[in-house]
Amino acid sequence: MLIPSLDVRCFSLRKNSIFIKFPRRSLLASFQLISSFTTRIATNETIPISYPSLKVPPFKEKAKLGRTKRLKLYSKILHDCASKGSLSLAKVVHGKIVENGFEPDLHLWNSLLNAYAKCGCFGYAGNVLDRMPERDVVSWTALFSGLVNEGYGFDVLGLYCFMKKDGIMPNGHCLVTVLKACSLSLELFFGTRLHGEGVKVGVLSDVFVGSSLVDLYAKCGEMELAERVFVCMDKKNVVSWNALLNGYALKGDAGKVLNLFQGMTESELRFSKFTLSIVLKSCACLGNLTSGLIVHSLVIKTGCEHDEFVGCCLLDMYSKCGPAEDALKVFKRVQEPNIVAWSAMIDCLYEQGQIQEAANMFCLMRRKGVSPNQHTFASIAGAATNLGDRFYCEGVHACIVKYGFESEIFLTNALIAMYMRVRSVQSGWQVFREMSSWNLDTWNALLSGPDDDKTCDQGPSIFRKMLAEGFKPDICTFTSVLRSCSSLLNLKFGQQVHVHVIKNGLNDDNLVGTSLIDLYAKSRFTGDAELLFSQLIERDLFSWTALIVGYAQTDHSEKAIKCYNQMQMHGVKPNEFTLATCLSSCSKMAALENGQLLHSMAIKAGHSNDPFVSCAIVNMYANCGCIVEAEAAFQGMGLADTVSWNTMLFGYLRHGKGLTVMETFRTMLDKGLEPDEVTFIAVLSACSNMGLVGEGKEYFDSLTNLYGIVPTIEHYACMIDILGRAGKFNEVESFIKEMKVTSNLLTWETVLGACRLHGNDTFGESAAEKLFELDPVTASHYILLANIFAAKGRWEDVQRVRALMTSRGVKKEPGCSWVMVNGQVHTFRSADGSHPKSEEIYIKLKELVDKVILAGYVPKTEHILHNVSDGEKVEQIFYHNERLALAFALISINPVKTIRIFKNLRICEDCHDFMKLVSGIIEQEIVVRDVNCFHHFRSGICSCQY
Repeated sequence: MLIPSLDVRCFSLRKNSIFIKFPRRSLLASFQLISSFTTRIATNETIPISYPSLKVPPFKEKAKLGRTKRLKLYSKILHDCASKGSLSLAKVVHGKIVENGFEPDLHLWNSLLNAYAKCGCFGYAGNVLDRMPERDVVSWTALFSGLVNEGYGFDVLGLYCFMKKDGIMPNGHCLVTVLKACSLSLELFFGTRLHGEGVKVGVLSDVFVGSSLVDLYAKCGEMELAERVFVCMDKKNVVSWNALLNGYALKGDAGKVLNLFQGMTESELRFSKFTLSIVLKSCACLGNLTSGLIVHSLVIKTGCEHDEFVGCCLLDMYSKCGPAEDALKVFKRVQEPNIVAWSAMIDCLYEQGQIQEAANMFCLMRRKGVSPNQHTFASIAGAATNLGDRFYCEGVHACIVKYGFESEIFLTNALIAMYMRVRSVQSGWQVFREMSSWNLDTWNALLSGPDDDKTCDQGPSIFRKMLAEGFKPDICTFTSVLRSCSSLLNLKFGQQVHVHVIKNGLNDDNLVGTSLIDLYAKSRFTGDAELLFSQLIERDLFSWTALIVGYAQTDHSEKAIKCYNQMQMHGVKPNEFTLATCLSSCSKMAALENGQLLHSMAIKAGHSNDPFVSCAIVNMYANCGCIVEAEAAFQGMGLADTVSWNTMLFGYLRHGKGLTVMETFRTMLDKGLEPDEVTFIAVLSACSNMGLVGEGKEYFDSLTNLYGIVPTIEHYACMIDILGRAGKFNEVESFIKEMKVTSNLLTWETVLGACRLHGNDTFGESAAEKLFELDPVTASHYILLANIFAAKGRWEDVQRVRALMTSRGVKKEPGCSWVMVNGQVHTFRSADGSHPKSEEIYIKLKELVDKVILAGYVPKTEHILHNVSDGEKVEQIFYHNERLALAFALISINPVKTIRIFKNLRICEDCHDFMKLVSGIIEQEIVVRDVNCFHHFRSGICSCQY
């Protein structure tokens, strides 16, 4: 019997292991189940010569052949069987050998063993090895090679040990094969022993052995050893270069890959598809388009351009390094692109913001009959999110179900995130409930909705449920829930989340730290925000911006600008959002010089055409009193939307240019832009300023009748102001009752202002009483009523109002004015003597008073709220804070420059007249911004026409 029965006991050393434990008398054995074909061989039964189902040609043997020729014939046939994987024909040859009682030589035994091993029939290969009268290194190597080809690396290492015990030393080919097994199983220790074996047997200079060692060390992450072996190699082939390149690629060192490839180009080696794909991936990783273009030219030169795998790598490179148009050109040149290529192209368009094109590509792919996979759907779900079309999102969801991917958890997570971000919250929750299991990404997807949606309100409850389910939050979870708390201004829950952040050891993370800064800053806990900011290990643009935005939104504009300047000193470049926020702070502070600097920076950085930045620039100039510059910035905008036009309308309105507001509104309509509710606030306010009652009523009626806009309280207040300024108080009362706005604060504030203008003390007193009920702590309501009484000489009522303020603990906001000189803000209060240049200021002010008296100035003392002598009233008026600011500006500012004064309260009538007269005397423009509007004083005239 050729194959003796063996006591076979198989056991698994590792996953995918077929290593066999066998008795001492046998070196190797096969699987426990041996096919009937082998049994027939052992019992000399007749074997079919051919296998038609396998399309094996009949094996016809010449009758008269000498032994030598027969050995050569059998060996050649078995060699062909090994190369073609023809197991059936190998069995036929084996059967003939047994049938004829032919005694093979060592070469034929090795050929038979090699054929079985290469065909993956390791049971037969093992039995052949066991039966061989003698075995050499070729025999063992043939078995090793077959096992390695099938992925059984660990078993090769065990068998190699048996070969050594059999007294057989490895040669170069054997070491190459076993080193491949080490690479396959990542057995670094065994590989280093083989390295030593190579030194002993003197095959280390062999290029194949060296390449295998480089590959082993590279795949095990030992790049220093890999490079040392590579450098010591006398000759290097494509395999050795690829092994080293691949090692650095696996390690993520794309820069080293490109450096090595540059060295490889200096040799005369021909690049393989594998080489080019590795280098293209590295170019994509680094965003290095220049190197990518060079590699692309080599792809064309080597004829690999139409290869699917290389084509996908080119697509990936262009999508990450260059415009999508280049990637599309590559895609079109791929012959019959598979799903990988389609997915890469769709992902490229999506990543580069060409969302509609990505959706169109997805439709084209389906029309071409290519079925999408999970990765395609992941990209198209992201594209659907950015499109914001709920119906399209539902269509993507239906496709995922149709192709049977609804149970893929990463796709269901993508669907939840998609629905949440397009504000289809119920659909998102429905997907969540239908899932059989959740992971952390699922909860993060639920938290991923926009700040202004229902998901914002649900953020804290989702976080609680997640913790209750036993999930541990990560960085993404914390940033999302903290963003939710920030939007809700829910500091209490945010502080609880902060505790969890510390417990999870993520308080040093930059993203989480930035989210905490945003929460505390927006909740007006700027001290805590500053402390967190100081504790950040790395302060990037987002952390700086979070602090700046916090300052800006909590009326700390000066701190916002100071923080921005510090950010600049640290070399951090602002983005569009940072610039827009800082421009907004300059607008609130009227910091023109800083605003102009930001404007120039926006132009230099290429952000001036951004809609948010351009609107902020227009608003900044308008709020700093530079309406001409604001107009120029507006006209320089590319495509102005409704928000931009509204910004310009309010700019004109603040500067008292009511007629220009009406003209700009008509131009806006002529250009086809649709006005919104904010537009009509500006238009109605302009009608109020110009006393256009009829036009105001027409515009108010058009809100609903023509544009379908539901009027807000601001629109009602504008209409009340139009009627009140015209003195139509009866219509005001009727309008308030008809529109049912009697319980709104803004209604009665507007009425009270109109009553002060016309001296209507009866209706004014009634309006004030309503305000005292609705808001008893606002000082301006009491001051306006006191002004009305003072103008009527009702001094007892003035005292009564003042006493009421005192009893309720209401304090008047101190009036102040400020002026900026050489980038520094100088603030003044009435009769202020604290300024270092007070003496010079008062001398200059006396000089101005003397000149305006000669020009016909007569002080208006009727609005002084104190029942004192006229002389004392005049003295109080002379030292109002805006006059002190003017005097300081005149002694500090170049006479050619415009003087810009900013006041936190309304300018009094006497100071208004004073400024007009001074502007005519000094022949210099004076711009005063009070709480209501800008006053441009030039040549004795004010822009407000009063």
